[in-house]
Amino acid sequence: MTQKKQMTNPLGTDRISTLVARFAVPSIIATLVSAVYNIADQLFIGNAVGTLGNAATNIAFPLSMLCASLALLFGIGGASSFNLRMGAGRKEEAPYYIGNSITMLLSLGFLLLLITELFLNPLLVLFGSPADVLPLAEQYVRVTAVGFPFLILTIGSGHLIRADGNPKMAMFVTVSGAVINIVLDALFVFGFQWGMYGAAWATVIGQIISAAIAIRYFMHYHTVTLEKQHFIPSGKVLAQICSIGMSSGINQIAVMIVQIVMNNLLKHYGAQSVYGESIPIACAGIVMKVNQLYFSIVIGLAQGSQPIESFNYGAKQYKRVTDAFLLAASVGAVVSIISFLLFQLFPRQILFLLPLIVALPHFFGIMGVLYAGPIADLLSFAVGISMVIVEFKHINKLEAELA
Repeated sequence: MTQKKQMTNPLGTDRISTLVARFAVPSIIATLVSAVYNIADQLFIGNAVGTLGNAATNIAFPLSMLCASLALLFGIGGASSFNLRMGAGRKEEAPYYIGNSITMLLSLGFLLLLITELFLNPLLVLFGSPADVLPLAEQYVRVTAVGFPFLILTIGSGHLIRADGNPKMAMFVTVSGAVINIVLDALFVFGFQWGMYGAAWATVIGQIISAAIAIRYFMHYHTVTLEKQHFIPSGKVLAQICSIGMSSGINQIAVMIVQIVMNNLLKHYGAQSVYGESIPIACAGIVMKVNQLYFSIVIGLAQGSQPIESFNYGAKQYKRVTDAFLLAASVGAVVSIISFLLFQLFPRQILFLLPLIVALPHFFGIMGVLYAGPIADLLSFAVGISMVIVEFKHINKLEAELA
């Protein structure tokens, strides 16, 4: 395919600011709705079950992070690989990256479901569950594990659908499930008085519906036609997908490990405080859900810029790659500053946060666990800026070779 034909794709021709807005706004809306759902879920559980119910959902959180890790590994990896091939004019190769990603998203989801159901009790104990929280956590996870394949597919499909140039449909897949969750939460938890089981089944039903919408979309993928051979796992294709998606997947694994360590530390040091074992875990979970409101905007910006960057990188339009990144990063920085001020004025990862949450409590008790977060964020920011500078130097070198 000639360079001219490659660039007929709007990802390679439209204004960067227009593209970022077109792709980022639906993603931000979707993640915000999900964040609002998570907050509403905590409110329903807190009112119907109590603090122990909130703690139970936080104990279950590492499994959600593991689902997200698998979803991002193959969602971002598959979407980026697809856009790179499309940008480079290699359209015949591109569908394999979508099909292989879908196969792995579903397969690993069912595998995680099986492992969770077989080893539920030891997993929850490992995650730091206090004795009085364990029965509620078992009730919740025993049901929500059924939704793991659908949750993983839903999260991953957002990236794959966005790669097809349809950010609004990616938003609809996420929002539909979240809205259904909220409605069913109210019905099952308050109306039917089903407690943790009600909240869990509301979540699973929402995930199943979201996954069904995504599957329906994949049957009519726009830019390429997905056929049976595209879904057969290929070592070469999966290696490329994993090489790109690995950083996002490992980041979620890091969050999971940090959460497990934090739960155990909150349990240990909470027992030595006036709060007891369970209340600090419940509070940490609630704060985490509120933080998602801020992260929703930043994540939405990153997701919105990803198809633009990967397509233009494949098309060797490196100036557009840096422009898209800098625009998303600039808006994200402004949002971060505003969010920081709001959290300070109105109170309330693994490389830095894990060592800090282990070390600081020895000096500051349970408050040390809380201080570890902002200190780790500052150190992570410094490392992130360094990595961006190195990558931009590499892009400038590639541009010079084209001149």
